[in-house]
Amino acid sequence: MAGRFAPRPTRTTVRGGDVVVPGGVPRQGAEAGRVRRWVADWALDLGLVLGPLRRGPGDPTFRADADGAVWRASLTPVGPGTLRVSAHGGVVRGEAWGPGAEWLLERLPEMLGAADDPGAFVPRHRLVAVAQHRRPGLRLTRTGLVLESLIPSVLEQKVTTDEAYRAWRLLVRKFGVPAPGPVGGRMWVMPAPRAWALIPSWEWHRAGVDDKRASTILRAVRVAARLEQAVSMSAEDARARLEVVPGVGPWTSAETVQRSHGAADAVTVGDLHLPGIVGWALAGDRDADDSVMLSLLEPYAGQRHRAARLILLSGRTPARRAPKMPRGDIGAL
Repeated sequence: MAGRFAPRPTRTTVRGGDVVVPGGVPRQGAEAGRVRRWVADWALDLGLVLGPLRRGPGDPTFRADADGAVWRASLTPVGPGTLRVSAHGGVVRGEAWGPGAEWLLERLPEMLGAADDPGAFVPRHRLVAVAQHRRPGLRLTRTGLVLESLIPSVLEQKVTTDEAYRAWRLLVRKFGVPAPGPVGGRMWVMPAPRAWALIPSWEWHRAGVDDKRASTILRAVRVAARLEQAVSMSAEDARARLEVVPGVGPWTSAETVQRSHGAADAVTVGDLHLPGIVGWALAGDRDADDSVMLSLLEPYAGQRHRAARLILLSGRTPARRAPKMPRGDIGAL
């Protein structure tokens, strides 16, 4: 947590916004894509803004170059697309490939936090104020894609982070399509709703996904069009629509709209670690539950998710009291 890029990702660092630069990242090929240049009038930090979109170091839909550029492969409403974003001196260059290229470039500013309003946030604790000062480039991304954030959030329900990341990686690589552009065969676009619905039960099992989470995803993709319409709603209304799907609760809906809507107040409740981290950082209470966490975050009403992000980025977390939970693998059964 001392630098922008942590050597090993954890649930805290990834959700806080750090991006780990892997080896063997894709290089730009000779094929030229559509290009958009845009100037950000703030200290843009791609790692902080786009870090929450990455689902583990092996995420086949997300890569980072050693020079700080970020690649994303997305399933847009008009088809698959690959986007490469780089920033130098406030000048952002986006290059995109595939049927979804124009869609991705059109929404590039919002994805980089242009729709966010960090000026509405007022620190109430010294730790939060210091974290905000040290991370001036923190903005909340708004992808405009609901299912892209909902499905991996469902996979993360009540399992270790490693298990969820493994399941996402295996399913996207096996049932997704190669990303368009110069990264074909190295990045993948997540499956379309129809492809998710056709995944055999044994493939969910091999990926380590139990029937409850698989059934939730299958119910969600059956109403994918209705869920994607939630992008035009407020974050609260979008959460209400998502939670109509059996198996999608407050934890999952918050994790989704934080990314799809850039929801500044969608604090995650029901998390195993977050209440203890917030309680420890703000009150020295490592045993805090959701009610205590919400009480401590009450001064940040309207900006509670941003406050939680800054607390995670501060690096002030309680020491472990037990070994890390072992990773399960139901696919081996």
